[in-house]
Amino acid sequence: MARTRTKQSTSGLTGGMDTYVRSLTLLRDDVPDLSKYPFSIPALRELETLDFHPQVTFFVGENGSGKSTLVEGIAVAAGFNAEGGSRNFNFATRRSESSLHEYLRLARGTRRPKTGYFLRAESFFNVATETENNSDALAAFGSVSPHEMSHGEAFLTLVRERFSANGLYVLDEPEAALSPQRQLSLLRAMHELTREGCQFIISTHSPLLLAYPDARIYHLSEAGIAPVAYEDTEHYSLTRDFLLNREAYLHRLFKD
Repeated sequence: MARTRTKQSTSGLTGGMDTYVRSLTLLRDDVPDLSKYPFSIPALRELETLDFHPQVTFFVGENGSGKSTLVEGIAVAAGFNAEGGSRNFNFATRRSESSLHEYLRLARGTRRPKTGYFLRAESFFNVATETENNSDALAAFGSVSPHEMSHGEAFLTLVRERFSANGLYVLDEPEAALSPQRQLSLLRAMHELTREGCQFIISTHSPLLLAYPDARIYHLSEAGIAPVAYEDTEHYSLTRDFLLNREAYLHRLFKD
């Protein structure tokens, strides 16, 4: 697959608004060995340059496709802690991030975010523990430890109370903690925040979140990374077909 710059027009979608992160480029010539992890992941091995939507960009793909690794690399390159939190968080429960961020160059827009957050489902417990020891961070939860809330309640409380205007927010599979109804609540919160000058970069499996209007969606696969329309994602088509043909799907799945 040829490694070409992936670019889509955002004309008419954002009123000409500039973005915090315009694009990323993999500094391929600096990578010591493209055959070693994380560059051994096919989608990352083919990575060259990607452009971000000024408001919402999604990364989708099968488990192991590299979307969470890529989002982690973007977050760390943008100055966030690898396990999550704001730029003021600096802790490591267990260092497990890849070296990808060392070889990513982010092209910044003319605006600078006033705030930001890296929210990832798999290490949110660790961030919640760190939050208990930080009075300013705890204030976003009404001075109540996120450990005293359900996972989903803590996620939404963070988004509603901590996320604010003119921010850069990187989310890794946020649907892991959210019921379908709470995912719709997250969509609503995202819509309000994008109208206040925020930018979101998200990896997800959720067909509900992917429905965000006019978002840019990148699909990671064995063939590389390519933009895809919402209706052409497997997340949409498989969910739709299953709901419309549930008995036939179950018959095939359970057939001896």
